[in-house]
Amino acid sequence: MDIRRKVQAGTMQSSDLMIFLEPADTLSIEIESTVKKQFEHLIRARIEAVLERHGVKTGTVRVTDRGALDYAIEARMETALGRATEG
Repeated sequence: MDIRRKVQAGTMQSSDLMIFLEPADTLSIEIESTVKKQFEHLIRARIEAVLERHGVKTGTVRVTDRGALDYAIEARMETALGRATEG
């Protein structure tokens, strides 16, 4: 699956996150979070798992997190990937 266009999904509300995806030649994941020191490795692992499940090998993923739980991270990633790959 290829990221074909620049998209976003989510909100900046507490306990949620914004996901920004855009096409790129390599895969990079940038995480900004209110809980980055404690949970960046878990946020990154969840994002990588969704990308791997969909076979995404290239693209830029930017995350602005406000304390989202695992299910919210997965849901936002799935939504963003759906938008980025359609059409």
